[in-house]
Amino acid sequence: MRCITLLFLIVSSLNQIDAQGIDFFHGTWEEALEQAQIQDKIIFVDAFTTWCGPCKKMSKYVFTDSDVGEFFNQNFINLKIDMEKKPGRMFQQKYPVSAYPTLYFIDGDGKVVHKTKGARQVEQFIELGQSVLGKSDKSGEYAEKYEKGDRDPEMVFQYVKALNKAGKPSLKVSNDYLKSQENLTTAFNLRFIFEAVVEADSRIFDLLIKYRSKIEALESKEAVALKIENACKKTAQKAIEFKSDDLHEEAKSKMKAYYPQKAEEFSLNADLKYFRAKGDAENYIKVCNAYVKKEIKNDTDGLHTLAKEIMISFSSDFKAMRYAEKIAKKAAHSGKRYDHYYTYAEILMMNGKKDDALEIANKSLELAEGQKNIQRAINQLIQKIEQS
Repeated sequence: MRCITLLFLIVSSLNQIDAQGIDFFHGTWEEALEQAQIQDKIIFVDAFTTWCGPCKKMSKYVFTDSDVGEFFNQNFINLKIDMEKKPGRMFQQKYPVSAYPTLYFIDGDGKVVHKTKGARQVEQFIELGQSVLGKSDKSGEYAEKYEKGDRDPEMVFQYVKALNKAGKPSLKVSNDYLKSQENLTTAFNLRFIFEAVVEADSRIFDLLIKYRSKIEALESKEAVALKIENACKKTAQKAIEFKSDDLHEEAKSKMKAYYPQKAEEFSLNADLKYFRAKGDAENYIKVCNAYVKKEIKNDTDGLHTLAKEIMISFSSDFKAMRYAEKIAKKAAHSGKRYDHYYTYAEILMMNGKKDDALEIANKSLELAEGQKNIQRAINQLIQKIEQS
């Protein structure tokens, strides 16, 4: 068996600012299938080995990414299987694996929805997940019935559920149904409200809060809290899309009001993404300072990814690049990894510190000894620095 190679050029994922990534399921394969059926989700399987380099990189830089975690935790049952241990050998009997990593997507009946080989970087991996959800999109079947006038409550519920699962707009269908109901406190309608919540800036979110205790009794407090968090994240994302300060503040205020335990972390992450998207370097760096003090501290991976993000998003801003240099230096000297030194060298070069950049780039080259592809990339950087 061969190990699929994909060169992650001196990277950690750009969005890995917080530590929360994919929450992998720790039960058996049979239990994962059971959960997939109960939750009506597809199982994502990372079929890996401990010696596979690309597998390790995905585990360290992709699976830990916050955006990856948000997307995959919401849409899949996630499972890692070491193919050299007994569960892996048993899995192999039904689901062949000839290269690592192999990424399987399997439904609750055990049928393969999609299979692919090789590692992915953050954006590619999310796109892969989105394409898989598209393959399992059943909303069209319900849409046809709905358009013909079928308003059976169970059918409408399944339609909304399918739309949400496929990432398609569902609020109009949900609102139309709920407006037709005289009593919203029946068990069915409470579950409908729970399923229908997708954004914090909506009437349905307000209904979730109004009937929160009743819905928690049906679904659990944890499930409702997660629903609130995901709805606030969706509104924060809308704020970015529409460049809306009002939506941005609404997402943070509702998180603070209804899920205060995670409000501070949410606010910091929302601010980082919002100010980065707006190109507001001044406010972005202020939030970075707070984030480093409260969340990252001495985490070299976190410092490194933040420095790289600043370098890419605010390369022309003097203060931002000086701050990026500061935290990249700390990450490099503390972590002593070739990729951290590489990023530090890039930032030094962009800040006009040619001699320092050459020294650090050569340190990166030294630490990458024996890794020819990586050394080739570092040598290209050294040439670029010398010509600058």
